[in-house]
Amino acid sequence: MSACKRLLYIVKHRGIWPSIWRRNVTTWSPVGAAFNAKPHRRLELFEKNVGLFGVPELSSPAGFEVTTKRALKDTRELVDKVCSSPPGAVTVETFDQLSDGLCKVADLADFVKVAHPDPSFREAAEKTCIEIGTVVEKLNTNVDLCRSLKNLLDNKEVLAQLDPETRKVAELFMFDFAISGIHLDEKLRKEAVKLHVKLLDLNNEFLMGSHLPNRIAKSAIPEHIHCHFATEGSFIQIGGLHAESSNDLVREVAYRIFLYPNSDLMECLEELLKCRNKLAKLVGYESYAHRALQGTMAKTPETVMNFLQLLTDKLSERTAIDFEMIKDMKTKLNPHNAELMPWDPPYFSGVLRAERYNIEPSLYSPYFSLGSCMEGLNSLFTQLYGVSIMSEHPSAGEVWNDDVRKLAVVHETEGLLGYIYCDFFHRANKPHQDCHFTIRGGRQCQESGQYQLPLVVLMLSLPHPTKSAPTLLTPSMMENLFHEMGHAMHSMLGRTRYQHTTGTRCATDFAEVPSILMEYFATDYRVVNQFARHYQTGQPLPQSMVARLCESKKVCGAADTQLQIFYSALDQMYHGKPQNRSTTDILKDMQQKFYGLPYTPNTAWQLRFSHLIGYGAKYYSYLMSRAVASMVWKQCFVQDPLNRDMGERYRREMLAHGGGKEPMLMVEGSGTSVLDCLAPEPFSRIRLTCSTAGCRLPASPLQIPLWRGVWKLLLLEKVLVMLQTTLWIQISDCRVRSVVRYLDELTIPSPMMSCFCENSFELNRACIAFSG
Repeated sequence: MSACKRLLYIVKHRGIWPSIWRRNVTTWSPVGAAFNAKPHRRLELFEKNVGLFGVPELSSPAGFEVTTKRALKDTRELVDKVCSSPPGAVTVETFDQLSDGLCKVADLADFVKVAHPDPSFREAAEKTCIEIGTVVEKLNTNVDLCRSLKNLLDNKEVLAQLDPETRKVAELFMFDFAISGIHLDEKLRKEAVKLHVKLLDLNNEFLMGSHLPNRIAKSAIPEHIHCHFATEGSFIQIGGLHAESSNDLVREVAYRIFLYPNSDLMECLEELLKCRNKLAKLVGYESYAHRALQGTMAKTPETVMNFLQLLTDKLSERTAIDFEMIKDMKTKLNPHNAELMPWDPPYFSGVLRAERYNIEPSLYSPYFSLGSCMEGLNSLFTQLYGVSIMSEHPSAGEVWNDDVRKLAVVHETEGLLGYIYCDFFHRANKPHQDCHFTIRGGRQCQESGQYQLPLVVLMLSLPHPTKSAPTLLTPSMMENLFHEMGHAMHSMLGRTRYQHTTGTRCATDFAEVPSILMEYFATDYRVVNQFARHYQTGQPLPQSMVARLCESKKVCGAADTQLQIFYSALDQMYHGKPQNRSTTDILKDMQQKFYGLPYTPNTAWQLRFSHLIGYGAKYYSYLMSRAVASMVWKQCFVQDPLNRDMGERYRREMLAHGGGKEPMLMVEGSGTSVLDCLAPEPFSRIRLTCSTAGCRLPASPLQIPLWRGVWKLLLLEKVLVMLQTTLWIQISDCRVRSVVRYLDELTIPSPMMSCFCENSFELNRACIAFSG
């Protein structure tokens, strides 16, 4: 061929055949090869730049202004359409189209502003987020827009003609209007909008500040530990807790410096909490927590706090034993400084696990190459759902960094379900948290008749492959990968008609269920044995090593769980009724009550609690979701984690609905639903009666409706059962008596290292009717 043709051929195909670290015994599948490689930099001289995520305008930062203007123009037209149309299904469809148009711009921008390596892209994206967010808040208090929806919901004849999913979405939109203060007079509505906009700025300021490192002069800390930290001229820069360091002094210095109070950030947090409370009171709620918990499984702060207190009571004895074991280990290793401090448990609990079960991560990593783990996920999804993940070559300009991989998710009969962009590798200025971002939600487009495929991003911070080895994961990294992929598959498999309820756009305390369930698959030998192979020899990971890893999770499990209870309680207190004391005083009180280890003077852990933004008043969701995930695992997959019938049923009854179905209905179900698999034996013996209501509830839990008030007790009971407790409840004349007996150990890994982030634009909103 001619020289020109040869050049074009090389340019077109060079990126497809990266250099792969080949193991001796077996070969990688295409998806494994895509991740066990360090691809060559592509030459894109002759390829058209398609723009980020295939949006042509986003080939440059200036494109954000173009897409924003177009979205706002379409918004005005759709508002006019919905306000002038007679009530019917088209009303809900237009609302969803309006929501989708704003979400596709705002959600994408919200990801770019934190993840793009180019500062000019980040700045343009942030400007778009603010502009779209301001418009959204105004729409939430648009009286004419609300009236068009109210006319639909008030028209019983028209309402009866709507399918259940459409009615549910209409109710969700109206709910968002209600908690935005649509019932207020014009002056107060404008005040609510101002508070919303102010909160967008405060949320962004706190989120950014919570991740910034602290600096201290080199001369202020011993010279022999300088090497453990980053340096900047005459300063030491500390950007984390160094919780896994074996050096006691390093951990202490990192804890004290990283958590040292920043007066500006403290003022930001105080103002943020005041604004949230003021907004909640303005629209008619007792507190921000009451407002935020509407629409969740828990419903009220009282339910959450009862749940946390009951867990604390049951764990108290074992937590004390765990702390004593940790202290004994510290005394053994450092007899001259044996007092147990807040920076000690992560390290010494790890030492205990390693000593008892020999689970040094370096022993496991050779079996968990990133490529083999992706092969394992592909195999698991194929067997459970008939779904394959296939590596695709991104077009020029489609991704923001050369090491981002693009996966197509394909069903064996339904075809292409969507795309997952995998931003897995560490780079400078990239957030260190593991996150899931929805870029575009799935929906049935009435205007085109086509299904809009979902796009999501999974963001991790893994080491790059080297010339001698692929990226090797520790067990915790592997579990985090499975966790985040659980979110992605929720988005892919949730084939909803409306994007307002697509995939992970559901109640926060239910959104973590699919991801936490994936952690169970990640530690089941029947699953792990399918992919865990030594990257050099091809030998499988011994079953005994998996067993030791699982058993090790029980070591100090109560102390780990109690830490999460403390975080959850602190979150509730911050968002409850205002108290005349500082956030630090509240932290001291909650730490003493729910954790026990002493508060360290001149520290402010709350300023690093970034979950206050995306999970304000909802941090308990990790605990609640873990209980439900445990329920699904024990009753559906523990006997056979690769059972296709159970996989299909789980998708049909839970994943497919996204946020379009009441979470408790998906958990409770009916006689033919997934509840057949969920209800543990002790729960099936519960009997409930309520004489004062003039009715007798069915004895079978399969038939119990979500009766107002009673369902909260059912939820609490179900959660406690799944946290290895037995609960007997009798409701008679609305009096409740319960006896709880703790039966077994509980292990809840910290979710701080595997954060679900639908994206801050969506989660930061107290309520945004049009943000998905």
